[in-house]
Amino acid sequence: MLIAILLFILAGLAEIGGGYLVWLWLREAKPLWFGVIGSLILVLYGIIPTFQNFPSFGRVYAAYGGVFIVLAVLWGWLVDKKTPDLYDWAGALICLVGVSVILWAPRG
Repeated sequence: MLIAILLFILAGLAEIGGGYLVWLWLREAKPLWFGVIGSLILVLYGIIPTFQNFPSFGRVYAAYGGVFIVLAVLWGWLVDKKTPDLYDWAGALICLVGVSVILWAPRG
């Protein structure tokens, strides 16, 4: 379970970090290399989830979506300096409950 969580976090950081570099390049006039590095990180993001042991692509990505939301809230807080409010945290918690149901619900 720890490896699954670490892979979700690593994938989330790659997706958010890569997307952020592309954002900076296109929206905030940073140099081209920001976009190139960001794009390479986004390719890495596409590879990381394949190391998950869960057999279903759809379930892995659905569960990852919840982890991504939590990471995006934290990124906004720590990098963009946008303090999350009660509704941000409540929504993130709901997503984590959903992740738990998707991945670990008993199935016949």
